Amino acid sequence: MTTTPHDDPVLRLLTLDLDRAADPGADRGRPLRPRRQAQEPISSLRPPIRDPSAAGMPPHALVDKAPAQRGAPTSAAELRAMREADLDRALARCARTGAAVRVARYSLVEPGQDPTVRLAQTQVVVCRRHWTTAIVTFDRTGDGDPALRPQLGRLVAALDTGEIHGIVALSRVDISPFDESYARTLAVLRARRGFLALARSETSI
Repeated sequence: MTTTPHDDPVLRLLTLDLDRAADPGADRGRPLRPRRQAQEPISSLRPPIRDPSAAGMPPHALVDKAPAQRGAPTSAAELRAMREADLDRALARCARTGAAVRVARYSLVEPGQDPTVRLAQTQVVVCRRHWTTAIVTFDRTGDGDPALRPQLGRLVAALDTGEIHGIVALSRVDISPFDESYARTLAVLRARRGFLALARSETSI
């Protein structure tokens, strides 16, 4: 019995491959679908990165201008040096232009927690530095991913428009206790020529 290419599935596949090789445009217009990659396990030490639009935040808020970079600072001393360098550069720009430094006072608390005490301590920094408070706000989302916080996203947008020059918080815990998320957020502020000033140290609660 003679087998034709149409009867034998292996020969049929070979025939299709030869036809495509002879006519490269045969598959044009057909979208290429990337392979689905295996989902990485989420470490309990780091919050998952989610789509900020799911929380009602503008898509540019905390993720567009500061992609995760390898070799990012990991020690408290390195993170502090990076943050203070951003602060010095931003203040120098304001001094050159004669602009009054406008800041947002920000705090992060747990759901149901009163942010008044933490916000009051940020006012001490503003008064000591002779800055001007343009925005006072807080998030009650706990220490999850900064990219999911609506009010922090609002402050990043305010940096974009020039409404503020920087953010004042009580400590880095108000941004993130996770080094990678904290460094990424500092990079977002730096990309907008903004800064983060703290009333306490990076590691203080």
